[in-house]
Amino acid sequence: MKVLLLKDAKEDDCGQDPYIRELGLYGLEATLIPVLSFEFLSLTSFSEKLSHPEDYGGLIFTSPRAVEAAELCLDQDNKTEVWERSLKEKWNAKSVYVVGDATASLVSKIGLDTEGETCGNAEKLAEYICSRESSALPLLFPCGNLKREILPKTLKDKGIAMESITVYQTIPHPGIQGNLNSYYSQQGVPASITFFSPSGLTYSLKHIQELSGDNIDQIKTQKPQHQKQNCLQLEPLRKDCTDAAMMFAAIGPTTARALAAQGLPVSCTAESPTPQALATGIRKALQPHGCC
Repeated sequence: MKVLLLKDAKEDDCGQDPYIRELGLYGLEATLIPVLSFEFLSLTSFSEKLSHPEDYGGLIFTSPRAVEAAELCLDQDNKTEVWERSLKEKWNAKSVYVVGDATASLVSKIGLDTEGETCGNAEKLAEYICSRESSALPLLFPCGNLKREILPKTLKDKGIAMESITVYQTIPHPGIQGNLNSYYSQQGVPASITFFSPSGLTYSLKHIQELSGDNIDQIKTQKPQHQKQNCLQLEPLRKDCTDAAMMFAAIGPTTARALAAQGLPVSCTAESPTPQALATGIRKALQPHGCC
């Protein structure tokens, strides 16, 4: 069964995108199509701030792109040596908060120790920070132009100082339409489409609606939660035991709310922003009731 994921491919240490691998364990053939591109901003200013850890109580990373901006600062300004010699250790003496395993993995690669990665989203991370943070110095928060205000607002309400700097902006991927046209012409309408961000939904929905035709009106709604437990075992889906209607899935609650705001039912919201959680959620949503 074919499923479509609207994200760029990221190979792990095994040389394969983990979403493709996890979905494959359930007999699902996943295709990745990127819908977002990014332009980096204010790197000179960000680099200067990274050079002065003494001015901050710690760092907050809520996206892989913000970590990539930090890497660019180290590379472009020839700061790698001084980073390894002293800056990394100084930042590691402070808290480095992150959202999600993917972001945590990238932060670890530049030598920083992370915490909060299991929080899953910015709202939960904000609560985690508030329960732990006591420094009078501001937390440095490199972010994108489309960042949600929930984290800054929560920290401000709790009296925790934070300094935001916009280090990248999100733009549509130039190949969205062509890549989607090619997928639909070769593969047909997928059993499910997963969105990974509200902006990804914004940039791709029109094309998907046009290509899906009448199937867009037959999107599955969330199935009842009283399924048999043995339906959740790690087994591939039988081809003769799946619902025919296409379904929409979301990587998290923020993206799910964006889908709902468009009047679209969400069949699956991953319990956490991980390949394992998404694969489990999609399999459950595609498995008809009573068919195990």
